[in-house]
Amino acid sequence: MRYFEVTLKTTPCTTTVNDVLSAILGEIGFESFVEDENGIKAYIQQPIYDEATLKETIANIPMENVTISYKAELMEDKDWNEEWEKNFFQPIVVGDQCAIHSTFHKDIPKAKYEILINPQMAFGTGHHETTSLILEELLDAELQNKSLLDMGCGTSILAILAAKRGAKPITAIDIDTWCIENSKENILLNKIDNITVELGDADSLQGREPFDIIIANINRNILLRDMNSYAACMHKGSEIYMSGFYVTDIPLIREKAESLGLKFIHHKEKSNWVVVKFVME
Repeated sequence: MRYFEVTLKTTPCTTTVNDVLSAILGEIGFESFVEDENGIKAYIQQPIYDEATLKETIANIPMENVTISYKAELMEDKDWNEEWEKNFFQPIVVGDQCAIHSTFHKDIPKAKYEILINPQMAFGTGHHETTSLILEELLDAELQNKSLLDMGCGTSILAILAAKRGAKPITAIDIDTWCIENSKENILLNKIDNITVELGDADSLQGREPFDIIIANINRNILLRDMNSYAACMHKGSEIYMSGFYVTDIPLIREKAESLGLKFIHHKEKSNWVVVKFVME
């Protein structure tokens, strides 16, 4: 498969600007992102790339006083997963308890939980703050024999950690067919047999039995839009962890959640990104 490499120069070039840009590009099909001194490089499969959509997305970035220029180049055909492993993806340890790495890596730090992944994109490897924040929450939560929904599962490392900590059964859902295939591959790598992976969105939750725990690492607007569907899949005492937004977004998320009968428990933050925990009353 050939890919386009899109080099985006951001002004100002800050971690926050680059993170927001990566997040919105991910929604239009970009798979991996690498920061450089001027902004980011973003990668998308050739058949998916649409310049008009890219221009519109950049023009509507939800940040003031930010300018973005870009250059797109069609790359040579090669094993991009191998390139990612060799050049960008490094093992990480979360909370001194969970080590995430590829089969490519050697000398892995010892940890209670070890997750193997075939890393094909930046989000969902555990490197991004929102993913690591939810990983930390899962390490602290009581998961034994708890049913769990991973909404917007990406690579499914959140679902995999939950399974290793005793959650069952687990449902992982994403709207992206690529994420579904990568999730299945990662689940198989980790010899997990109690995660069901499904293609779908919040509409696919209708009529489901309640979950004990829901995790949703998406973005603010989708969380606000779909929170009714999440709440309908919860019983008294169910927990929900949401991330993919900033500290300044907490009041909007909290207002919507509390209108649905959810009680705010706490939030944790990292580089201005947050995770929030609510419990159904």
